[in-house]
Amino acid sequence: MNYPDLYNCKIAVIGLGYVGLPLAMEFAERKICCFSGNKISRKVVGYDRKLSRIRELKENFDKTAEKSSNDLRNKKNIIFTNNPKDIISSDVFIVTVPTPINENKQPDLESLKNASLLIGQALFLKKSAFIPIIIFESTVYPGATEEFCVPFIEKASGCKYKEDFLCAYSPERINPGDKTKRLSDIVKITSGCNETCSVWVDDFYKSIIDAGTFRTESIKVAEAAKVIENTQRDINIALVNELSIIFSKMNIDILDVLDAASTKWNFLNFRPGLVGGHCIGIDPYYLTWKTEQIGYKPEMILSGRKVNEKMTKIFLEKIINYLKLKKKMVKGTKMLIIGGTFKEDCPDVRNSKIIDFIIQALKEGFNLNIYDPIADFSNLDKSLKKYIINELPLTQEYDVLVIGVAHSIFKEFLIKNYSKILNENGFAFDIKGILKKRNNIIRP
Repeated sequence: MNYPDLYNCKIAVIGLGYVGLPLAMEFAERKICCFSGNKISRKVVGYDRKLSRIRELKENFDKTAEKSSNDLRNKKNIIFTNNPKDIISSDVFIVTVPTPINENKQPDLESLKNASLLIGQALFLKKSAFIPIIIFESTVYPGATEEFCVPFIEKASGCKYKEDFLCAYSPERINPGDKTKRLSDIVKITSGCNETCSVWVDDFYKSIIDAGTFRTESIKVAEAAKVIENTQRDINIALVNELSIIFSKMNIDILDVLDAASTKWNFLNFRPGLVGGHCIGIDPYYLTWKTEQIGYKPEMILSGRKVNEKMTKIFLEKIINYLKLKKKMVKGTKMLIIGGTFKEDCPDVRNSKIIDFIIQALKEGFNLNIYDPIADFSNLDKSLKKYIINELPLTQEYDVLVIGVAHSIFKEFLIKNYSKILNENGFAFDIKGILKKRNNIIRP
């Protein structure tokens, strides 16, 4: 087999979200190989089905905030397109499309299917001296690459797996919103469908990842490694969430307990909170779905999910109970919610549990506003947009302040000024635990 030139290959990145855009630009802009010192000259096509996404990138705007306008303005060796014809000449295809769950908490692989068919159609038209290599980065259950994706590629292309094209899996590990740990700073897990492919893919990523790579035994091992990373975090957060419920009934502050326990060197200091987004709150369902397919009913993983799924309701009930103690009616109580995204310093509101909290609070009769200068609310349900305010009011008019997301840009400001938001009898419910304990502050 004639493999693509490691340093001069043509690359197509399918999906230009939080993962795909930084990856595509890193491959395009890296000039010197990290491990060999050889010069690199790669051409990259960044493909996305959404015309709106392509237009904004061409206008030097990235709504994910992973790349600045200056980054996009100065880009080299890369084009952005939604035209399938533009990827036909590629030697390497990298799939970074979203893998959400459906309403039944089961894997929704529609985007992965479409990407596989797209690549298959490109292979059907492709004429090249190199064997194409297709690398999947989207989070999946173990076995999905070869059991689900490969058949669609074969069907659309008329090509045979391991003879006419090769596949690999290298899970994404980007932490959205994190400006300290970027793509090249995070060790990259790699794999391939055979030994030669595995080595090539490892060198391929090693050329741009300063932190280095870890080559796994097989594609399934790499898929499993990714899906358990977030499953482990989910279970650990579920444990402290359940402890917060228990200790609250004992009138013990969970954050005080965690501060004390964390003085031991090997204590894992996870904090209670709402678990949303498109990773931690979703990936465990990919694993549990697969385990049920093979005849095993997972207990711990699903139990952790059950705990984390109910925390929105529990936190809201805590606020309502506190109002009842103060003999205040819930209906009409003025509430300000700080933060709408699924995590700190990230504009994404997809699967944000704060949004779920807002919906439930409205049903209870709260008169609320939402403030989040970072959030991308463009796709938020229209019925909720009317509650958004663009300035933080320091007029002491709110009965309840909910700190749901502690973006770094206003964390310190809130610490100093939260009392200016609340009226004389008001209180703060600090989900993130950034405020010091006071009589008018409730913590998880």
